[in-house]
Amino acid sequence: MIKVGILTISDKGSRGEREDLSGKVIEEIVKKINGEVKYYRIIPDEKEIIQEELIKAVDSLHLDLILTTGGTGLGKRDVTPEATLAIIEKEVPGISEIIRIESFKKTNRAILSRGVAGIRKESLIINLPGSPKGVRESLEIVLDALPHGIEVLKGQAAECGKNDEEIR
Repeated sequence: MIKVGILTISDKGSRGEREDLSGKVIEEIVKKINGEVKYYRIIPDEKEIIQEELIKAVDSLHLDLILTTGGTGLGKRDVTPEATLAIIEKEVPGISEIIRIESFKKTNRAILSRGVAGIRKESLIINLPGSPKGVRESLEIVLDALPHGIEVLKGQAAECGKNDEEIR
């Protein structure tokens, strides 16, 4: 089982003015990789609060995968990537790069997403867009690779490379 945390970053959502549909999409999709949501919060677009929640999810709750939704655009209050970069130890740029590349094939607005992915201790953190559609499309792009990445991160698997014959 993969222990999952969901952080929805939304000023309106944190005030109860908007239902969190994106968090529900994440919860539904992670079941496909034996993910179980152990922590879920809706928080405002405040860098310090986002950082505190990410640190808690990793350092105290020891979650394997933390998925954020929201706060990755160009708006003045969109600070999720900055908060994430401030607390991670290593970036995993391939995740956010492939999400933008594949999403661009559906909408040119994908290039406006600033989401990042990275590692803190033995946890993988991925910033996803704020819309349910964006969350679904983004997660489906990377979902199959996540269990192996988490196994490697936790020291449960060492070999990432496969020869061409094994892949076929």
